[in-house]
Amino acid sequence: MLTSKPPPDYGGGYSTTSYGAQGGMGGGGFMGGSQGGSQPTAGKGTLSKDTLRPCTIKQVLEASQPFPDAEFKIDEVEVQQLTFVGQIRNISTQTTNITYKLDDGTGSVEVKQWVDVEANSHAPALGLLAAGGGGGAGDGKKPSSPLKEGEWARVWGRLKAFNNRRHVGAHVIRPVTDKMEITYHLLEATYVHLYFTKGPLEPGAGRGAAGAGGGMNAQADGGYGNGDMGMRPDMKTLHVGVNARRVYQCLKEIPQSNEGLHVQNIAASIKMPVTDVMKAGDELLANSLIFTTVDDSTWALLEF
Repeated sequence: MLTSKPPPDYGGGYSTTSYGAQGGMGGGGFMGGSQGGSQPTAGKGTLSKDTLRPCTIKQVLEASQPFPDAEFKIDEVEVQQLTFVGQIRNISTQTTNITYKLDDGTGSVEVKQWVDVEANSHAPALGLLAAGGGGGAGDGKKPSSPLKEGEWARVWGRLKAFNNRRHVGAHVIRPVTDKMEITYHLLEATYVHLYFTKGPLEPGAGRGAAGAGGGMNAQADGGYGNGDMGMRPDMKTLHVGVNARRVYQCLKEIPQSNEGLHVQNIAASIKMPVTDVMKAGDELLANSLIFTTVDDSTWALLEF
């Protein structure tokens, strides 16, 4: 399918857009500040815990996990916090949690929202309602959900796996009151997917198609084709992965001798783990984009 500070880091989050929504990091244009997060720093962990990835349920279900307890990856990029929208197909309430079955047309997934039992035990006396909804869990009653089956909802949470079955642990789940939010989210998720798999567009790209649209053309400069997310990847690297493109760009831009750059220097320059640099190098070598020089860990660009 078709999301702060320049330049961007392909191994970390993503830059804001000019759709008037500021991407997944700026509140989605519908809930100001709800999706706020700091710019991630590449390196160990790749993404900080404050970053947020908009996605579809299909992407949630197909996210890769190198080994148990490892962070999930979508488009080769680690994701910790994610957000998506979906229609509620089923609601199951337990004493300690409420489980929603959400479907967005690309797939369905369970979303669990845990209930604060202690807070709910005091809710009647305080006239308050803890996360998860109505009746107090402290008095043995099951909580009730403020959401209804058939409604659309937006979820913020983390992807989890238990007994080889995936679910999302929700930090926040709220009803979608503006149906345009559904369309917006799907566009944003597609935008981010294309950014990580294809790279940002060349500055000014898409102006021709948007020219007849007037208002769309006004956003072309500051939107997907504005180059705010960094330099456009070399055409030679469009068919390789994100990490491979970063390594290639490093070899292309950093001053070096005829011997090229050592893996350790590349890793330090782009703040990427050495193991990931090695994998990216293998991919570039397999595609005849670089070659080894003084040893197997020193590379230079293969110009042609």
